[in-house]
Amino acid sequence: MISDINGESASPLNDERLPSLLALRCFEAAARQENFSRAATELHLTHGAVSRAVRLLEDELGVALFERRSRRVFLTDAGRTLARAVAEGMDLMRQAVSELRASQQRQWVLSCEPTLLMRWLIPRWSDFQARHPDIDVHLVAGGGPFSFASGIDLAIRRSDFPLPGSYHAETLFAEKVGPVCRTDKAASWFNVKQRNAALRIDAPRLHTRTRPGAWQEWAAAVGYPPVDRAGQTFDHFYFSLQAAVAGLGVAIGPWHLVRDDVESGVLSAPSGFVEDGSHYCLLSPKPLVPGSPQAELLAWLKLQA
Repeated sequence: MISDINGESASPLNDERLPSLLALRCFEAAARQENFSRAATELHLTHGAVSRAVRLLEDELGVALFERRSRRVFLTDAGRTLARAVAEGMDLMRQAVSELRASQQRQWVLSCEPTLLMRWLIPRWSDFQARHPDIDVHLVAGGGPFSFASGIDLAIRRSDFPLPGSYHAETLFAEKVGPVCRTDKAASWFNVKQRNAALRIDAPRLHTRTRPGAWQEWAAAVGYPPVDRAGQTFDHFYFSLQAAVAGLGVAIGPWHLVRDDVESGVLSAPSGFVEDGSHYCLLSPKPLVPGSPQAELLAWLKLQA
C-alpha cells in the first residue's frame, strides 16, 4: 500500500506538473476576452492556434474550460476557477518583471492616442525632457484596447472602451469639445453677434470615421437637436482638424487637441467648449509608486492639463 505522502513520483496524486506557459497564456487571454479571435489578436497568434492551445489544455486537465455556443464561448465553473488563478499568477510575474526593469536604467514605452500625441503631447514633450533628463521614454501611437503584455509600460487613453479590472487608471483631464473653424471663417459660419454664437444651419460640417459620433455627442451635451450627417468625412480625427485649419468647414474639436491653434488664433471656437462626459486617463498595470519615474510623468501630465 502506497501512502499519499511517500507515493511513487508517477502517481496521479503527486502530479504537480504545470501545463505549458503558452497554453496558459492563450487560455488567460481567451478567458479575459471571452473571445478566441480577440485573444489571438492580442497575442499575435492565429485564431486556430489559440483554439488548439485551449483544447489541448482541456484535454490535459480533463475538464471543459469553455462552453461553446453559436460561435461564442463562455467560461465554465472550472474555467472561472482556473482563470482567476492564472490571472493572479500572470499579474505576479508581470509585477516582478516590471520591478526588475524599473530597477535598471532603461527606456520604457508610453502609448498615446495618435491625435493627442501629435497635437498635445509632442508639442509639450521638450518641457518634460528638460525637467527629467534622466527618464528615457519612448512615445508610440496607439488607440483603443491594448495589453501591457505587448511591451507597453503606460498608456494614455480616452474612456471610450471598457478597461480590464486589473488595470490601474489615473484621470488626467475631462474631455471638453466644441465646434471649431478657421478664424477668418467664423463670422460666416456662426451667429457671432448672439451670446451663444450658435452654429449656422448651412455651415459645412467635417466628420471623422474614428469618432463618428462626435457631432451627436456635442449636440447632446449642449442640448441641441441631433446634427445632420451631411458634410465631408475623413478617415482620421487629425485630418478633420487639419481640414478645419485649411478652411474647409467646421469640425468638432476637443479642447486639448485644438487649444494651441485656438490660443494662437489659427482656429476659433465661437460656441466654446463643453464636457462630453468622457475623460483621458494614464493607465498602468498597477498603482504607481510615489517618487518613481512613472509617478513623475503622471504629475507632469496633470500639470500640462
